[in-house]
Amino acid sequence: MRPAVTVCLVPQAARGPFVFHGGLEESCARARAAGFEAVEVFAPEPSALAESTLRPVLERHGLSLAAVGTGAGWVVHRLSLVAADAGIRERAREFIRGVITAGAKFGAPAILGSMQGGATLEVDREQALEWLGDAIVEMGAHARSMGTTFLVEPLNRYETVMLRTVEDAAELIARRGATGCTILADLFHMNIEEHSIEGTLRQHGPLIGHVHWADSNRQAMGLGHTASGPILQALKETGYRGYCSAEIFPLPDGDEAARQTMRSLKGA
Repeated sequence: MRPAVTVCLVPQAARGPFVFHGGLEESCARARAAGFEAVEVFAPEPSALAESTLRPVLERHGLSLAAVGTGAGWVVHRLSLVAADAGIRERAREFIRGVITAGAKFGAPAILGSMQGGATLEVDREQALEWLGDAIVEMGAHARSMGTTFLVEPLNRYETVMLRTVEDAAELIARRGATGCTILADLFHMNIEEHSIEGTLRQHGPLIGHVHWADSNRQAMGLGHTASGPILQALKETGYRGYCSAEIFPLPDGDEAARQTMRSLKGA
């Protein structure tokens, strides 16, 4: 398991659960100082992930790119894969394709989270699931063609009526025969929705492509009530070799949240 830490370049998400906010250069320097070798980047546009911009900074700080987020499509542009307006749905797919293409230049997968649809919908859920399934098939195929994968992230009941559990995501991927897709297991969301985090990880181990390493209160692991030991053991047992990325609030501050994350993963 490889530690990673989140970097947010989106001003509109300044209060969001990301360890480092602000400029890319400073955030990468702080990530490296905390001992990380990889960052997960949340950018406002695919163009902000341009190789000419990102690669020199990563190389300067000896960092890899663990994953790239697509959430700014919703946070900044109000794009959704399940919007009633077909034009908005197409712009949402275009935004995600752009992020997939940008991340693939670094071997990094793109994450589908909030663009899957929120706590309320403009259409009935069955129709939304059909559109979401169409998009997942398309985005998975695009990611595969670029030599990477597409990460489908279940959220919790307060954030979506769509995919809430790992089983929800696994069932949709299987039912639609989507290739190039794996699941992002976010421990914060799982703490709310899953009967057993470690049991779910064992059950769906081969499909888990990325982990958001967060405690029950969305702070650094060890600052809430989630027992990390059984989770680490389950990941080891399933042969997980991907990233455990801290998508958490920067509390008490970003640097200490990063250091606490590294402490919690020591020996993993």
